[in-house]
Amino acid sequence: MSIPTNPDGRPISTEGPVLVVGSGLLGGSAALALRAAGIEVYLQDVSPVSLALARDLGAGEEYTEDSPEPALVIVAVPPDVTAGCVIAALKDHPEAVVTDVASVKSIIVEEVLASGVDASRYVPSHPMAGRERSGVAAADRDLFIGRPWAVVSHELSTPEARIAVRNLAVDLGSSVIELDAAEHDRGVAIVSHVPQLISSLLASRLRDATEDELSLAGQGLRDTTRIAASDPRLWTSIVSGNCGPVVNVLKGFQDELGNLIEGLESGANGGFSAPGSARAINTAMSAGNDGVARIPGKHGGAPRRWGIVEVLIPDKPGELARLFSELGAAGVNIEDFAMEHSAHQRVGIAQISIDPAIVRHAEKELEARGWRIVNQ
Repeated sequence: MSIPTNPDGRPISTEGPVLVVGSGLLGGSAALALRAAGIEVYLQDVSPVSLALARDLGAGEEYTEDSPEPALVIVAVPPDVTAGCVIAALKDHPEAVVTDVASVKSIIVEEVLASGVDASRYVPSHPMAGRERSGVAAADRDLFIGRPWAVVSHELSTPEARIAVRNLAVDLGSSVIELDAAEHDRGVAIVSHVPQLISSLLASRLRDATEDELSLAGQGLRDTTRIAASDPRLWTSIVSGNCGPVVNVLKGFQDELGNLIEGLESGANGGFSAPGSARAINTAMSAGNDGVARIPGKHGGAPRRWGIVEVLIPDKPGELARLFSELGAAGVNIEDFAMEHSAHQRVGIAQISIDPAIVRHAEKELEARGWRIVNQ
């Protein structure tokens, strides 16, 4: 009998049974991954329909009074009800380690500690993983692989409890980052919550666009508005619990936006040579370049510039698989990939990120196989 391993090939350290409270995207994905590793998983949800769907998808069995006591409880419910569920789990399962996966931390930790419950077995955490779609129907056992997972400390949690939650994150394929609650909430404000709000505000401008104007949309618009399709109810709960850090980031954004508007107003009145407009635009773009350069690269290391090969690809079954297969046959490792579709055209442009040193080699190999290279 083979020993279950995590995505890095190491033996699974998480001990079951595991009780997952909340069968949405994160809870369902964690349950599916744990089940795939051979761990006994049970489910609780206030919605009988959601619980039944999660069970039918293979995420676990319904937790009843006859079920065994869990060794670990994962609370995966919206942030506004997370603290109450954590407190209940600590009371109902006095031997279990309890973690939550909510997107905010300070407000939840404060409520749990203020309740007077024994919080020594409580270790807050947060996997930086998600999708525009919510609910267990969108769950994926591989959702956490390669993603950061914040393990958040507080003064009462025991070392044993922290190790159990670290093991959970590693067993699901994540890289662990240890932070306190305030550090976590400042971090997610700038890398997650404000980008969500800005994307939503940008997409909201499209409501007044004409059909002709929208027909000009390219991949840049799709990239910057992709997350604007996220669930408004869930994000209302998330951002409501992190208002202070989010406001601080938005105020900085407001100041930079004000400077840009002031410069553009000069350009609107004076054209290309108007004083101030060119500098305002260049300042905004350069600051953006500096920020992008700080985003961690592949495997969490330093960012790296990849070479881009753009290939025209017919919009029909099997073409993308053939492209990947032929790149593999040519010895080309794909570092990243994006697809841009042209409006009203049954073709797309595959944008393939590879080692810059082999760009020309990849282009020659693809051309020899009949592919049309776009960026020449």
